[in-house]
Amino acid sequence: MDGSGDIQPLDPAKFRDPDVTAAGERRARVGLTSLETLWINTGTLCNLACENCYIESTPRNDRLSYISYDEVISYLDEIAVRNLGTREIAFTGGEPFMNPDMIRILETVLARGFRALVLTNAMRPMRRHDDALKKLRYWFDDRLILRVSVDHYTQQQHEKERGPRSWQPMIDGLKFLSQGNFVTHVAGRTMWGEDEASMRAGFRTLFAQHDIRIDADDPVALTLFPEMDPAQDVPEITEQCWSILGVNPDDIMCASSRMVVKRKGANTPTVVACTLLPYEDEFDFGPTLEAASGDVALNHPHCAKFCVLGGGACSRE
Repeated sequence: MDGSGDIQPLDPAKFRDPDVTAAGERRARVGLTSLETLWINTGTLCNLACENCYIESTPRNDRLSYISYDEVISYLDEIAVRNLGTREIAFTGGEPFMNPDMIRILETVLARGFRALVLTNAMRPMRRHDDALKKLRYWFDDRLILRVSVDHYTQQQHEKERGPRSWQPMIDGLKFLSQGNFVTHVAGRTMWGEDEASMRAGFRTLFAQHDIRIDADDPVALTLFPEMDPAQDVPEITEQCWSILGVNPDDIMCASSRMVVKRKGANTPTVVACTLLPYEDEFDFGPTLEAASGDVALNHPHCAKFCVLGGGACSRE
């Protein structure tokens, strides 16, 4: 970990008002230009309990319930009825392959012409579906993308985050995907105090060692995500920041995506602003995609740290 002794706690006056920052300036907002990607949270249950999981997924956390096949299809139907032009349906968790409807959901998503992106740890829950995944790869070719979480290119650091005995099953899963000619990407993390060039060099060596066909220099094939800590101080994003930082609000994740979650005990799923804020009521738009077309106030540390200042985005493009 880098610089932990220099971390300043978040000023409690920040991120309190959706319209105005602590300094009294107009808070930046992002409008939905088009729904390019619809994220589906498949449920927060996971086979791992990572040290720093932003969504707090564990083998026991069912705060977000498994979403059902019929519930997912209702959103695909709304996309069609409203002619939203959505190209990609993306899945995150928890571990998506723990959801009992996952393969059936994927088959329908792909059969309807969408691209499907699945975020996975490539371990046992995914490997239970090897034969089904091979069939999907055969039927739908490169419209199925698997993005595997590899926190670091060394076993020691990866297992520091994901726990003992998590390395080799992940490597085996990556090799299965690569050897099966799946479109395979990797998501790493920038929490280690290394510069990007060093990280990419380390992953390049790892991929070569195991004959995993991923281009470590491709920022889509190997995405290195900025870290998020809601307790760490970060600047608030004002309307003036777009020009000061040279950032286009249309490039921010919530300008082109939304996420569907099913909260424990809820009768129906709901749509939230993005993948990073599944629990916050302030970012909940309600049950329909139509209601979720409004602007998003960047009123959370993740908005600043991950999306604006860190340049992060969860989709593949």
